[in-house]
Amino acid sequence: MSPRGRRFASSVRARASLGATAVVAVALVAAGIAVVLSLRSNLTDQAGRSADTAAREVALDIASLVPDQTSYAGLDLPDDSGHPVQVSDERGRLLRASEDLQRISGTGVSAVTPAKSPAASPAPGGTTAPGDDEDSADDDSGADDNGSDDHGSDDHGGDDKGGDDDASGDDDPAVGEISDGTSYSDGSATVDGTTGDYRFAAVEVTDRAGRTVVVHAGASLADRQAAVSTTTVTMLLGLPVLLLVVGGVTWLVTRRAFRPVEGIRREMAAITASTDLSRRVPEPATDDEVARLARTTNETLTALEAAVERQRRFVADASHELRSPIASLRTQLEVGDAHPELLDVPGAVADTVRLQQLAADLLLLARLDAGERPGRARFDLSAMVREEVSQRTTDRVPVTLDVRTGLEAAGSRGQLARVLGNLLDNAQRHAHASVTASVYRSGGQVVLAVADDGSGVPEAERERIFERFVRLDDARSRDDGGAGLGLAIARDVAARHDGTLTVGRAPEGGALFELRLPRPDGASPGSTGCTDSPSGTDSPGTTSSPDAGHAA
Repeated sequence: MSPRGRRFASSVRARASLGATAVVAVALVAAGIAVVLSLRSNLTDQAGRSADTAAREVALDIASLVPDQTSYAGLDLPDDSGHPVQVSDERGRLLRASEDLQRISGTGVSAVTPAKSPAASPAPGGTTAPGDDEDSADDDSGADDNGSDDHGSDDHGGDDKGGDDDASGDDDPAVGEISDGTSYSDGSATVDGTTGDYRFAAVEVTDRAGRTVVVHAGASLADRQAAVSTTTVTMLLGLPVLLLVVGGVTWLVTRRAFRPVEGIRREMAAITASTDLSRRVPEPATDDEVARLARTTNETLTALEAAVERQRRFVADASHELRSPIASLRTQLEVGDAHPELLDVPGAVADTVRLQQLAADLLLLARLDAGERPGRARFDLSAMVREEVSQRTTDRVPVTLDVRTGLEAAGSRGQLARVLGNLLDNAQRHAHASVTASVYRSGGQVVLAVADDGSGVPEAERERIFERFVRLDDARSRDDGGAGLGLAIARDVAARHDGTLTVGRAPEGGALFELRLPRPDGASPGSTGCTDSPSGTDSPGTTSSPDAGHAA
């Protein structure tokens, strides 16, 4: 198969068209078979009813014969080719038949010439057809034609295909009565030189002389065969045309439906080739699956563009932040090399420490961006806060502790200690005389709060301070303000621990940072809702306010 043929066979449009055509073909074939069978059955039943009507008309004439009649020669039989009639006794001997009937099968009485009875007087209906020798039709010949001497009315019925009752000699109708039951069979007959298929009805009747006979009447199945043949041919001719229409319509509909998808593909290919993430795929004006796909694709492109832009800014800001301490350190080393007595060792050490801290921050951010998830080990959060605060011996403002004992958290102890350190460093830079670290329980969460009495953060900047390399006071020196990564790292770590980090307004008027983590025995990880603690303890009176803030 050529590449183009393989592409066609593998396309969704081709598969949808072929699948729809195949399903419709199977449905039409099944429906056509059902229609033909139903039509055949209905026409067969109609022919059976017509044959039954003709048989009962003849039976009615027989039932009305006077008792002293000894022959059925004067019996009026239908002379049309559509309803051939045979009258036979219970032993299957032919008593009377339609004049134009030349050959018959399916009734159990194959003779078409009445047989002469061997009795002294001829049996009713025992006259022969004009031109035939009366002595040539004896009992043996009649029996041979019928196939058996002992045929009952069940034999006359042949294949019973829906008769109400069998015409049985064991339950003969009363004198002058016609049996209520009718047996049916299919066969063929030659009438006036024309052979055709017939539906035969057999009805028993007892004449006024007490003799029970069976009337076989047929109805032509030519109309049934013609209708079935016409219907079958019409369906066979119309099926390919209808399948072509279904396949073509499906092809056109799917082509129209997938046209926006092709537009999305082309635009995505162009975006990939140009690396211009500001471009967007066309969105159809509809509200179907393709339109939702286009909107989702554009949302993905927007997020990707934002991520790439954030990465570019991160690289640029990191380069800028690294350049300053490196340049300062180089200058001091060059001066020390030329004039050893002028070497500022403490300054070089400070720049080296700052450079080391910045590199550690960048490395942690890279690990967080890579999706690194902390472990789920449980540890005592209260003890961790006390330990970290006790090691801060050089803080400008002493840290006041308000810690409930025995509160645990799950995750990376080192990363959460880094969050506490960043929050305390931030509070030390902006506090006037008070910094408080609190640990308490709130519903199904454990809260680590750091508050100060500084000037706080403007309400409009409360989300921006968590962005990377953001420092609200551009006039601050880097030594005092840091690199602007502390709060960004703190929020990323909180998110990796299925928690949140928000800024509010402290009672002292400064900033209140609240790190909320799910309790290991409380709410499930990732749940933002709070549930009541089993112990029922509440926060120590310091709550977050939606309009609080802090300067980074």
